[in-house]
Formats: sequence, C-alpha cells, structure tokens
Amino acid sequence: MPRIRNKRHSGEHGEFWPGYVDMLSTILLVFTFLLSILMLAQYVVTYESNNKNIALRRLNSENLELKSMLSMEKQKYKGKHNEIKVLRAAISKSELEIQKYKDLAKISGLRAQLSSSKAFKLSSELNEQREISVKHSDRVVKLNQQLTDMKSQITKLSSALKVSEERTKKAQAQVVSLGARLDLELARKIEELKSYRSDFFGRLRTLLQNRRDIRIVGDRFIFQSEVLFPSGQAKMLPQGYATLDKLADAILKLSDEIPEEINWIIQVDGHTDIKPISSSNFPSNWELSTGRAISVVRYLISRGVPPQRLVAAGYGEFQPLSLERTLDGLRRNRRIEFKLTNR
Repeated sequence: MPRIRNKRHSGEHGEFWPGYVDMLSTILLVFTFLLSILMLAQYVVTYESNNKNIALRRLNSENLELKSMLSMEKQKYKGKHNEIKVLRAAISKSELEIQKYKDLAKISGLRAQLSSSKAFKLSSELNEQREISVKHSDRVVKLNQQLTDMKSQITKLSSALKVSEERTKKAQAQVVSLGARLDLELARKIEELKSYRSDFFGRLRTLLQNRRDIRIVGDRFIFQSEVLFPSGQAKMLPQGYATLDKLADAILKLSDEIPEEINWIIQVDGHTDIKPISSSNFPSNWELSTGRAISVVRYLISRGVPPQRLVAAGYGEFQPLSLERTLDGLRRNRRIEFKLTNR
C-alpha cells in the first residue's frame, strides 16, 4: 500500500510542474513585450521632439527672411511714393507757369506791346514748359506702374508671411504638447526612482544594523569618514572595506531591479571639516575630499558595480552639516555621502 501511494503522489507532481513552467514562460514573455513597447515609445517621443525642434527653427528662419523682405519693399514703396509727390508738385508748378503764359498770351494789348524777339522768347519758354510737363507726366505714369507692382509684391509677401506664421504657431503648439508629454514622462521616472531610493535606503539600514556613525539625512546615505578612512588619509581602513562590501551588494541588487530606461547613478560625495590640511598628497581639503570619494568609487567598481553608474565629487569643507566648531560638529562634517539620483 505505501508503494501505491508514492506512485500516485509522484504522478500528481509530474502533471503540475509543466503547467507551472508554462505559466512562468508566459509571464516572462508578456513582461518582455511590455518593456519593448515602453522603450520603443520613448524612442519615438525623442525622435519626434528632435524633428519638431528642427522644423520650428526652419520656420522661424523663414519668418525672419520674409519680414526682412517685407520691410525692404515697404521702404522702396515709401521712396517711390515720395518721388511721385515731388514730380506731381513739379507738374503742378509747370501747369501754373503754362497757365500764366496762356493768360498773358490772351491779353491782346500785351501782344501789341511786345516786340517780335520777346514774343519768340515767350513762345520758346511756353514750349519748354510743355515739354517738361510731358516728361514729368511720363515719369509719373512709370512710377505709378512701379507702385502698383510693388503693392502687388507686398500683398504676396504679406500672404506668405501670414501662412508662415500660422505654420510656426502650429509647430510651436506641437512642440509645447510634446514638451508637456516629455515632462510628464520625466516626472514619472523621477517618482519611480524615488521609490527605488526608498527601498535601497531601507535595505542599507537593515544591512548596516542602524549604526550611529552611518545615517540617512534627506535623500542621502551618510558615512562618517572615521568609518572608512584614517585621519588625513584617502586609503581606506580594513573595516571600511567590509562596510563597503555590504553597500556594493545592495547596489548590485538594485541594478537588477531598476528598469533599463531609468538612467540612474550613485553619486559619492567627499566632505571634510574646516581644519586646513597641507601635505604632499593633499595640498588642501579639496584634494582630500576628492581623493576619498575616488577611493570609494574605485573599490565599488572592484566589487562589480558598473562604472557608468558611479560619480565621484569632492566638496572640501564648503558644504558643512554643522556650523559648530565643537568636536562633535567637526566630526559630523567629515563624511562620505551616497545619493541615488538620475543622470
């Protein structure tokens, strides 16, 4: 009887296991498909944004060129209009002169008194004024024609400018809409990164057993320098390596959990107290704080953390947590900070 029961149990497990594997395979395929769709959508949004910006710059350039041409044509139109005014004034003056001579010629008493030479002179001046009037009239006709052509050209330019401005407004509206979508996507990724940061800090707090010399302040995880380095040095203590091993394990687990589309980094910042330092290796606190941050980054890389996910920076004594010059205040300012952020 026991043998029969064992065979039955073995058969039940054998039937259950393939279904379990199929279910896991289906979930994995669905997850991979959704992740591919998200990456493709991000690429399309970025590509459209670049194209819209290029089109907007081209339309702005066309607008400037059309406005410049329109301004030049208006200046030419104004000059021709003024010239016509001058010519019309000259014609009016000539017509007045002609009318004056006609009035004089109509006076019969004056003709009798004028000698033949004066009459000839008066006739010559009259003919000359007529020729000037004819020339001015021809000039006015030509200028009127040019003025009409210029009005037509200005109308065309104004229409083209209006069309270009409408296209620019549409392109700007599209760019604004696309920018809003990008801002929403960026805000979503930042919020998602915040949730990972909370999990990361919680995991570190558990690993490091709530030590008083290691604490969380705001969005930063802070190690007192004495935990990792001897005074005035950038070479780590043996217990510092053990502490960073736990940190490296937490970062590696985090890198497996955060999606690829979130461009995250661990920023390592070195800080010193206000006491000056001057040695062959560290001429100032700038070099000491930077050297310590670089030492931490190098060790994390040696433990398998990807270099592209790490940043080292030194702040010297210029970003203190405490302004007190007491021993405790100086100790608080000597620190290494870790911040999970986006690039």
